[in-house]
Amino acid sequence: MELEVRHLRVLCAVADTGSVRKAALQLGTTQPSVTTQLHRIERAVGGRLFTRERTGSRLTPLGHSVLSRARGIVADMAELVAAARQETDGADRARLRIGSVGSRATAGWLRRVHERLPDTDTTIRIDVSANALLQLVGAEQLDLAFVHESEGFPLRLPEGTGHRVLVAREPQFVALALTHPAAASPVVRLQDLAADAWMVDPTADHEYAALRRVLSEAGLNPRVVQVRDNATAAELVASGEAVRPCQPTSLPGPGTVIRPVHGDPFSVRLLLVWRARALSSCALEGLYGDLRSAYLELARTNPSYLAWLLNNDSSLPYLLRH
Repeated sequence: MELEVRHLRVLCAVADTGSVRKAALQLGTTQPSVTTQLHRIERAVGGRLFTRERTGSRLTPLGHSVLSRARGIVADMAELVAAARQETDGADRARLRIGSVGSRATAGWLRRVHERLPDTDTTIRIDVSANALLQLVGAEQLDLAFVHESEGFPLRLPEGTGHRVLVAREPQFVALALTHPAAASPVVRLQDLAADAWMVDPTADHEYAALRRVLSEAGLNPRVVQVRDNATAAELVASGEAVRPCQPTSLPGPGTVIRPVHGDPFSVRLLLVWRARALSSCALEGLYGDLRSAYLELARTNPSYLAWLLNNDSSLPYLLRH
């Protein structure tokens, strides 16, 4: 005689409640049904599992042995069913896997996506490396990614992907201590920072090489400090130990200011990259529009960047009015 999981559930219920009657109530069935299933288990294992006493049903030594194995089987089956249901429920929902480099626009982008696609299971992965995100897009572990490309160091886009430019040439500003002599100027020159150490994140693609190229072209050869931790980097800038390139939408930390650099020697291109088979043209238009709105929202509220936009030849001032 083959035992089924339902029989083992009966065994566990009787052991937990201490009586056939209470087990029947717990299982939502009748007392005769519970008794019948217990007898089937006993015939299958070849011995009695419970003794009937005035205070209820008491496990026999064989009952203890069978129960210890039954509990594991019942638990495993419950876990299996729960996992299967979760998988089924997830299959019924649309899924969107987003990647992004570190940017203040990311939070606003994600908020807009959630608001526009409330029934979509949206996840996001943040990575300082654009190349790492692109590899995940190529490996079909991400559906799309917001990345930046240092000028002079083009990214290699995976096969089977499309891309759209958000900003063709975003200038990179510089963060420096509030006490720095150049901090009093609305725009700084590289020569004003000739005596300073510069700081970069070594995990950011081509950031070090791009910085070295710009400084070398300006005839400068400063010391370059590589720091991965943002909190430490901010403290080093505030203390005057170093200056660092930063996004124009960045906010200054305590004791620091952010200034444009004359001539905009540092720049990046902002891209949205996606797997061609993962998203429809309509979906892409919505996602790109959400990202564009989030980015322009920052540009409108950041005084230093807004001033730069209004005084430079760029397409973004036009976009800011729309």
